[in-house]
Amino acid sequence: MRSPAGRGELKNRRRPRAARDVARPLWTGNLSFGLVSLPVGLYTATDSHTIHLHQLQRGTSDRIRNRRVNERTGKEVELDDIVKGYDTGADEYVLVEPAELDEIAPGRSRALDITGFVDLDEVEPIFFDKTYYLGPRGSEYGKIYSLLEQALAKAGKAGITTFVMRQHEYLVAVKAEDGLLTLHTLHWADEIRDPKKEIDSLPGKAKATAKELQMAEQLIRAMSMTWDPGEFHDTFQKKVTALIEAKKAGETVEKAEPAAEPTGVVDLMEALRASVERASSPKTTGGKATVTGKTGAEKKPAAKKRIRSAQKEDLTALPKADLYKKAAAANVAGRSNMTRDDLVKALSQ
Repeated sequence: MRSPAGRGELKNRRRPRAARDVARPLWTGNLSFGLVSLPVGLYTATDSHTIHLHQLQRGTSDRIRNRRVNERTGKEVELDDIVKGYDTGADEYVLVEPAELDEIAPGRSRALDITGFVDLDEVEPIFFDKTYYLGPRGSEYGKIYSLLEQALAKAGKAGITTFVMRQHEYLVAVKAEDGLLTLHTLHWADEIRDPKKEIDSLPGKAKATAKELQMAEQLIRAMSMTWDPGEFHDTFQKKVTALIEAKKAGETVEKAEPAAEPTGVVDLMEALRASVERASSPKTTGGKATVTGKTGAEKKPAAKKRIRSAQKEDLTALPKADLYKKAAAANVAGRSNMTRDDLVKALSQ
């Protein structure tokens, strides 16, 4: 685990997209299908916005550094003086030079020779690892590139092959996506773990009642939505940034709500029913569905109802972040240690 960041402003190691240079390919070679060959480059398709924290010695601003050290002499070793070796036992090693690995690589690490084409739905999601973009190495190859992209899109298939990059061989799928070719690295079959061996608490075919299954299906329908990845954001990284900025200013930040309690078997049907009701009317409720055991007879005094109505805002429908902002604006004491329910109560007084 990394230590908290030290003094100074928070900086992202990655430059803004507009300030970056034109991307350079991670790998170049020939993509071949049948007797058709296309020079291509492999490009990174995703970014990471993880905030990088340095390691420091507690109580100081001294950085912790990792060095390549000879375990026998304790002296640091230069990178050029390091070779790889396979341990054969009894402290004996077979040394392997990087150039030797390149020489034995299939096709000298410069070929993407498609073995065959498979239906996209045949490749299970668990096999997919990382995604890259493929681009033609020159405008003169645009027609061949576009031809393969259109043919794959129309056929609904992916080209399967293997290739070597950075002294590793990869199983990959080449797909057509939104007018371009993408390459997806895949896990090898023997890298997929057997879930029955990994998880000893799998229920198998646990029998649910017809009503429970019907209610669960109804909940899924009520919560169905159109897939739009732009609606989702990495809120945890924003909270890390807020935590760092608050500590720089000597302030405190709100604490996260505790995890929801597991649903008991006895309460399952009631929890499903409450969830369906909540999902069917999202504007009138907030938070997750819970089974509290309270009845409709437990109501607040009429006077308080009139006050809440005058505010024209249902605080129970607001997320905790918005409640915290309101509490800060109202200068509510102790707000950083309050739960969501505590904030609602404090703002309702």
